[in-house]
Amino acid sequence: MSKFDPIRPFYDAEVNKAIREIIDDPMLEAIMNFAFPDQPTSYWKSMMLQTYSLRDFQIKFIYPALMKVLEKSSDGLSTSGFENLSPNTSYLFISNHRDIILDTSLLNACLYENGLVMTTSAIGDNLIKKPFLHTLSRLNRNFAIQRGLSGKALFESSVLVSEFIKKSLLTENRSVWTAQREGRTKDGNDITQKSVLKMLTLAEESSDSFSYFQKIRLVPVSISYEYDPTDVLKMPELLAKSRQEKYIKSENEDFVNLLRGLIGTKKRIHISVNGELNEEIKEIAAMGISQNDKLMHLAGLIDEKIWKGYKLWPSNYIAHDLLNQTDIYQNEYTPKEKEDFEKRLKEKVKLENEFMVKSFLSMYAHPVENSIKNKSLITP
Repeated sequence: MSKFDPIRPFYDAEVNKAIREIIDDPMLEAIMNFAFPDQPTSYWKSMMLQTYSLRDFQIKFIYPALMKVLEKSSDGLSTSGFENLSPNTSYLFISNHRDIILDTSLLNACLYENGLVMTTSAIGDNLIKKPFLHTLSRLNRNFAIQRGLSGKALFESSVLVSEFIKKSLLTENRSVWTAQREGRTKDGNDITQKSVLKMLTLAEESSDSFSYFQKIRLVPVSISYEYDPTDVLKMPELLAKSRQEKYIKSENEDFVNLLRGLIGTKKRIHISVNGELNEEIKEIAAMGISQNDKLMHLAGLIDEKIWKGYKLWPSNYIAHDLLNQTDIYQNEYTPKEKEDFEKRLKEKVKLENEFMVKSFLSMYAHPVENSIKNKSLITP
């Protein structure tokens, strides 16, 4: 027994047995028939029964399924910055987070295509309550973050996750993906939570907890969807928050979000890998300030890198102009693009609901605001 058993992905020695337990599950059959539409079910089942490692499972099955998702629901994926990463090297990727499954899956696809180490990726255990999804997530090299904990249980869980991440990076040479905040960004305003960075340092054994970041390679990542496939699904939570009410998810809400993220319209997608923060972390470490202030500086630095790497699409500029009732960015989009976006707004949101309209537009406009803020931060 390992102390990581409650949260870890499968070991390679467990892969084939796990596959055999779900091989006849209707959900797996639906996914694989989507991934291999021109092949009989026996084709992928035969391949799967001869699969014995997580890497083979990801490359043979997850990757083709993802390529089909891109083909069916997007206008393509572009990338930048992967050429600056080194093969056979582990990185801690801290990313903005918009979609439950796609963010990590797309990053791993890009890492695979560039001959780089793929990640073990954090996923909330609330998303994998169903036995099939739990097994599939472990086959896809996810590790579970326990949600809904408090007090001592939360601290113990955070320490365990921190130790798992440290072991992955420094002992197993396995890259790790984690979001810059707990859960997805609902309002489009990508801000790094200091608590996430503090959690990462819990496994550091020295008295200087910030020194942890000097031992790893931290890389901020930006992912930008021209259309967020789950934009309207984020509205109820924003509404509850505006009323200072506790938001209670419906029974299948996470699963609906997961499916909508996969099949919903995205248009263009861009992933930017924004370089290692080695020198910047050294500078922060040398400051004569508290550990808490160092984490605040690092969180701000990660924000700047993510904002700079964020690809602004016509949808972002259109939303910013509509929200502020201006046309200052009209050269960034065509009349047709504006018409299409306004049509989407009308289809997704009741226009007489001022709060919903403003929230929908803000979700797309925030990256523009952050870009403006970023330029002011770096301008002498």
